[in-house]
Amino acid sequence: RRQNLIKKLIIGLVLVGFVVFVIVDSLSNQYVRSGIDSFLAWIEENPAPGFFLFMVVYLFATVLFVPGSILTLGAGFVFANAFGLGVGVLLGALSVFFGASAGAILSFILGRYLLRDWVKQLTKKYAIFQALDAALEDKGFRIMSLLRLSPIIPFNAINYIAGVTAISLRDYTLALIAILPGTILYVFLGASAGSLADSASSGDNATITIVVVVVGAVFGILAIFATSYYAKKELNRVIAEREGTETEKEKESSGGAEIAMGGENNSEP
Repeated sequence: RRQNLIKKLIIGLVLVGFVVFVIVDSLSNQYVRSGIDSFLAWIEENPAPGFFLFMVVYLFATVLFVPGSILTLGAGFVFANAFGLGVGVLLGALSVFFGASAGAILSFILGRYLLRDWVKQLTKKYAIFQALDAALEDKGFRIMSLLRLSPIIPFNAINYIAGVTAISLRDYTLALIAILPGTILYVFLGASAGSLADSASSGDNATITIVVVVVGAVFGILAIFATSYYAKKELNRVIAEREGTETEKEKESSGGAEIAMGGENNSEP
């Protein structure tokens, strides 16, 4: 048990270290951004092997909290340049979808391995945590699909958060299909850019930003509403079960006390 705890601690610290590096780097030297630009330029010259390598890079980018928007927009540009707009958008969307999905599943598994046991302890202590856990276990596909449809929900963070809940890997994986609309939109924006540099800023268009925020807010609110609705139902059930358990324990203890009293009375001369 201690070895397992040390292993989890090491993995957790390595992940946190990478995340901190990515955040600090984005505000200072931007080595990660430069590396992504160089990688996309290489794919532009080598689109066939680049298609497969892109998925691997996107996988690690997702796990390590590297912002995926630059890669997604860049994929649209480089594949559209290599194969034409229609085929380029299709290949770009597929490479992003499979890479992001693989990274999301790996992040989910890491989150479950590192923190699930701790969350289980919380569900035993607090009814609200147990209710939320039960809601995600029962209605995980619906809730996760709504969260995935909202582009303002942090993609990388929600992968780890989902891992510590009781949602099944099957429901979590199936819900990833909901990232396709946003993926296709961003890949198309990148494909429509005039250059690789322009593709990185394609998502900054004012109209697109407003649409993304509005759509994201709508699906985000729907996801929160669905989670609250199902969690409230589960909370009522959990509270009823806990009250029933406590009542049974009280009956058992009072029954035991009565038997003990009866035994004492019988033993008197």
